[in-house]
Amino acid sequence: MPAPSPHPTTPDGRYFVVRGRLWRCADPALAAETRQRRVQDLMAARRSVRAALAAADEDALAAARRAVDTAKIALGERGPVWWDDGAPDLNRRMARNTPYADWFAALHGGET
Repeated sequence: MPAPSPHPTTPDGRYFVVRGRLWRCADPALAAETRQRRVQDLMAARRSVRAALAAADEDALAAARRAVDTAKIALGERGPVWWDDGAPDLNRRMARNTPYADWFAALHGGET
């Protein structure tokens, strides 16, 4: 079971909110072992981004960013949505401009 997030999660569990912006959660249907492996891949890819930036290696940076994207797609955080009710993907949108606006406004006056 993943650690609880310090960020509020939408009532349907699809997004968490950071500075008012929605970010898609990982697919809750992933088996714990699969999720852990994919999170490890994501963290390794992020470390590669950091190393490539430090080395000013543009080719390594591009490859590392592709690896981050691949890991996020595997987790369900990017790419095709993991829900099947036809609801649109609102990833990276400001919560106040989405159907979650009322829910978000009710959280600490919308200041989360």
